[in-house]
Amino acid sequence: MRRADATDLAGSIAVGSLVAFVLLTLVVTGQDGAPLFGDQDLNTWSADHRPPVALAVARGLTYTGTGVLPYLLVALAGVVLGRTARQRILFTLGCVGCLAAAQAVRYGVMSLVARPRPATVEWATHASGWSFPSGHTTTSAITGGLLVLAVLARAPRGERALAALLACWAVLVGLTRVYLGVHWFSDVLGGWLFALCWLSLSVYALARIAPHTFSAISALRLRPGPTTTEERPDDSHHPHREVPPHSAP
Repeated sequence: MRRADATDLAGSIAVGSLVAFVLLTLVVTGQDGAPLFGDQDLNTWSADHRPPVALAVARGLTYTGTGVLPYLLVALAGVVLGRTARQRILFTLGCVGCLAAAQAVRYGVMSLVARPRPATVEWATHASGWSFPSGHTTTSAITGGLLVLAVLARAPRGERALAALLACWAVLVGLTRVYLGVHWFSDVLGGWLFALCWLSLSVYALARIAPHTFSAISALRLRPGPTTTEERPDDSHHPHREVPPHSAP
């Protein structure tokens, strides 16, 4: 993908997700933080379907979306993105700064909206602070997004499978917040929209401010396709021979 196309795409996604996030925030504040359509039903279903094994898995997953681990993961993404020692340091600082700044902005939005969490009787894990947008969801989505970008740019083989696995992890962390009863689904949706907007803005800014760096990390390995000219395996064993011209009869 050319830099101009990637810049336009990132900008469009950033604007679209920002508009969706602002609209959702206005709806939440307009309802005075009350649950939106489907929020209460999903929390009620979750509270009624918590076998011990599923509950343990959900708690284990949700703990990966906060604390030091996301910062270690985005630092790993920076190391993977860089080719030289200097690049690895710069990319690591950039990825960590991207996550830290996103968390700071999200905390400001959360404090302004001040949406109450679901009733504590439904909680199956510890939680603190206001509810919208979900912090675990935002953190895991940004972390997963940076890791996906790093994998797609640098992984030699199987990058699509690994990228899909990382994306699933980020989605599941958000869903565990609803399953454990500490967030409404609209909180999780808000976290996803916020993270998508933040990641898109980051890609857009990188493509505009540092085009050479962006080109370096966005150059995915080319794979031979059906229209790609390749050397046939038997070409090395059967060199081309000159065919003498036909003589006139």
